Amino acid sequence: MDFPVVWLYWVASLTIVTYASAYIIRRHREYGYAALVGFYVVYLAASQIIATRIVAFDIGIAAFFAPASVFIYPFLSQALDMINEVYGEKKTHIAIGIAFVSQVLLVAFILMTNSLPAAPFFAYEETWQEIFSLGIRIVVASWIAFLITQNIDARIFAWLKAHYPDRILLRSLSSDITGLTLDSVIFVTIAFAGVAPLLPLIVGQIVAKNIIGFLDTPWFWWYKKYLQGERA
Repeated sequence: MDFPVVWLYWVASLTIVTYASAYIIRRHREYGYAALVGFYVVYLAASQIIATRIVAFDIGIAAFFAPASVFIYPFLSQALDMINEVYGEKKTHIAIGIAFVSQVLLVAFILMTNSLPAAPFFAYEETWQEIFSLGIRIVVASWIAFLITQNIDARIFAWLKAHYPDRILLRSLSSDITGLTLDSVIFVTIAFAGVAPLLPLIVGQIVAKNIIGFLDTPWFWWYKKYLQGERA
């Protein structure tokens, strides 16, 4: 896939989700929390599945290698900030718990499927088992990193919002950078130790996730301004 096409998908999907979330919250606040949690769960499931593919992340002056999930994982932090901004820290931690349970079920369903014998004409059984055997380890690594970093992200965001209520970008950037950096170290170490070189993947994830996390910040600002009834 050409790199510009990746960014086209990225911008379009983030714009659609941000607008849809703000629209639902502003007009039907009672459904907004469910919508945001739904997006949050989808992001998490997608990031864990596509994390099995290592991609080259070229920023022009240097290239890094990282799991493909680097393009999606910052969406998780964005969705978490969107929940925290409107519904508060307590409901944010509840959302983290809901997402975690959904991923436990995802793994259970994969294990259940893998326990069944493959049809004799299914030509991709070996590939399937290789991908999803590695995928289980990646998901477990994600669970540990997810529970630690997302709760830290939620706490930092809530603290900054309480102490600096007018600093919209400060709370979003600070919580996201901390969470994304810590997640990169924890996730890569657990998921790829003994499978792939750790340092290039850790550096690649930190750089890629934080670049993308920085790039999606204007969408959070737009989300906040839209909810305030202002033109972004």
